[in-house]
Amino acid sequence: MVTKGLYFDSATLYYRSYYAVPESIVAPDGTPSGALRGFLDMVSTLVEQFPSSLVVFAWDDDWRPQWRVDLLNSYKAHRVSGVEESGETLEEVPDTLSEQIFAIAEILDAIGLPRIGESGFEADDILGSLVAQIDAPADIVTGDRDLLQLVNDLTNTRVLSITKGLKKLETFDDSAMRDKYGISGSEYVDFSVLRGDPSDGLPGVKGIGEKTAANLVKQFGSIQVLLSVLSDESIAISPSVRRNLLESVDYLERAKQVVMLRRDAHLKKNLSMPTIPKNPVQVRQLTERWGIARQVDRLLKALDIPAIRAGNDE
Repeated sequence: MVTKGLYFDSATLYYRSYYAVPESIVAPDGTPSGALRGFLDMVSTLVEQFPSSLVVFAWDDDWRPQWRVDLLNSYKAHRVSGVEESGETLEEVPDTLSEQIFAIAEILDAIGLPRIGESGFEADDILGSLVAQIDAPADIVTGDRDLLQLVNDLTNTRVLSITKGLKKLETFDDSAMRDKYGISGSEYVDFSVLRGDPSDGLPGVKGIGEKTAANLVKQFGSIQVLLSVLSDESIAISPSVRRNLLESVDYLERAKQVVMLRRDAHLKKNLSMPTIPKNPVQVRQLTERWGIARQVDRLLKALDIPAIRAGNDE
């Protein structure tokens, strides 16, 4: 039984590690390894700080699902590096990071830690599905503001934002959401659509910033209600805001579907934590290949999993 979940937006961690750790940090063969080391260290720190009965890593098997692009062509368009022959878009990923992402997946899988991705679903959707399908309090580690929509005091769901780093980690519950944005977690989707989010290619509505977006959400409750009263001149909306909203009706209807996380990903059955490494031989090989003995030992200790030592893989 899961008593508490700690769910990681994996891409946030490995990108942050890549840019935070110098490329002079390398494996024994000279391959840059800073993202891998930083990733493992961050996970260990958070596992130590937020003990949980289930730790899951959400993976971007589909970083830009076509159904979202069909709704909003600008969605993440600025991050596309090219197109494969199959028509699939490629995300712009630094060359020295790609191999480390693969290594992170390998080490998590070799230890036996749950790592979940699915075609048609972003990691954010996997996280939304974990919260929806596992009846337990949850902490979600991310730097992505879209995940703030999962904050919910009734289900004890919080977001641990590492945007400012672990030393300045921000914990978002509904109270913190109201303090920072003037809204609750359940209102974040409408707020985000109105305000826009350049990091995802959401233009927002012209002339509407955070304060106006929050006030509109608080006044009307949702974009649907807001749109239903736009033609009613007796409703108190400033002329310029009304005009800009009317010009953005099509965007508002489509963008809300884009921002709202899916909750129906097919999660692995019987999600559980390993009590011993799943593949100790591979764990040891990867540890030696990348020179990450300290990082792996620390992570295993934090997870209460026996450490890997030469000769103990039988």
